[in-house]
Amino acid sequence: MSLWTSLEPASATVDPGGSTTVRLRLRNTGDVVDEYRFEAVGPLAPWAVVEPQLLRLYPGTTGSVDLTFSPPRTPDATAGPNAYAVRITPTEHPEATTVPEGNLTITPFTEVRAELVPPTVKGRFRGRPKLAVDNLGNTKLTASLSGSDNGDQLSYDIHPSNVQIEPGRAAFVKTTLKPRQIIWFGSKESRPYTLAVQRSGVTPLDVEGTYVQRGFLPRWLATFLGIFMALALTFVMLWIAYKPQVRSAATEKLQEAGISTLAPSPSPSLTPEAPKAPSAEASAPSVPAATQTQAAGGDGAGGGGGSEEKETKAPEKTAATAVQKLATQDPGGRHICYRAFVAGEGWTDAACDGETAGTVGKETPLTALNVAVAGTKGTASAAFVHFPQSTNGNGHYNGKPWSHAADGIDNYFGSSKKDAPSLLGFTINVDDGGGAVCESVHLRNAGWQDMVCDKPGEGENFTFAGTLNNDVWIEAVKLKV
Repeated sequence: MSLWTSLEPASATVDPGGSTTVRLRLRNTGDVVDEYRFEAVGPLAPWAVVEPQLLRLYPGTTGSVDLTFSPPRTPDATAGPNAYAVRITPTEHPEATTVPEGNLTITPFTEVRAELVPPTVKGRFRGRPKLAVDNLGNTKLTASLSGSDNGDQLSYDIHPSNVQIEPGRAAFVKTTLKPRQIIWFGSKESRPYTLAVQRSGVTPLDVEGTYVQRGFLPRWLATFLGIFMALALTFVMLWIAYKPQVRSAATEKLQEAGISTLAPSPSPSLTPEAPKAPSAEASAPSVPAATQTQAAGGDGAGGGGGSEEKETKAPEKTAATAVQKLATQDPGGRHICYRAFVAGEGWTDAACDGETAGTVGKETPLTALNVAVAGTKGTASAAFVHFPQSTNGNGHYNGKPWSHAADGIDNYFGSSKKDAPSLLGFTINVDDGGGAVCESVHLRNAGWQDMVCDKPGEGENFTFAGTLNNDVWIEAVKLKV
């Protein structure tokens, strides 16, 4: 070994979003002039800068280089100790590569974002919003959830009431709002409420929403019933007060007829002649001339004129078309089919059960997905898209993210319009969280991600695919059920 190295300090600490510098000292212990090339390696290499990258030393002389680490304030900068290394390659003896190692501790930070989907719900007896909680910090988030409103007008059923979310992941919490009093008649009323995300020792994060409670019967119907009952009561009172004296003329006629039957029958010569039965021509109903012509001609169009044929367009082959075909071939099986809308290119062909939809390596983003399932009791999805007005470099859920579809029906999320925002990530489940769905996405400059599945019955009723970063979008997807 013709090289001596030393890291000063060997262990360092840095805050996400900040920077720290470690000095690497080295001495040429050989007997020839050598030139050394430096390269940071390991998980922290993308956030490390070595200056200078090339150093020339004479025998017995000492030099130094600076390693500057600048981890971003994102979930990717995992809190805790992280090992790093620097590869030193001598020009004269490249086989004598040296890799000194050090330790960099990244301090933890917490950042939580919560959003109601949708922010306003309507109903007569209940409302069912969902609370999306995103962990944008670099440590696991543990929190409890509760609801409140002015006047204690609503009751809250929150499931789950406690969540644990890994860095960079999100959780969807189901909430059922029930009014304590039913509006039987009258117009709707708005009832503001607040859902709180409570962490230990931290001020709760409040998310405000509105429950619009509708009346059981509309006001106009209540007015109509009131007027109807008043008129009916008035009619009954008038009937009782001015009951008419009715005489039955029919009874008198019957009495007269009964007396006449006891009288002797007249002689045959005095009996009037019986009327003749009407002829067939007289009894047949008259048919308008136009009707007769149509019956004789067949279609009433002049006898034999052909109708002009219209060219029809073939139906679009969507994800539902593909999954219905699989369901026919495999009754009772579980299947998922999907298409991707590639920016500037349009919809891809439908892929199913783990096949690839989209493009790989072209850096062309997806803007929308079309998903359909069979044998899973339906599916639901929400799109997380590029947000140019972001202040922290992250995207957001679009205006109406959550969409639902039953088995065999197309579900669309994202947008296929021109200049639609890039799809950064998406949340998906089946059977309203009662079944498992797995996903893998190909991210820009990051390649294919591991296949991740949700865990029904263990507090997670969804799976999130993609990233929160505005600069990293989805290029292709694979889905399984």
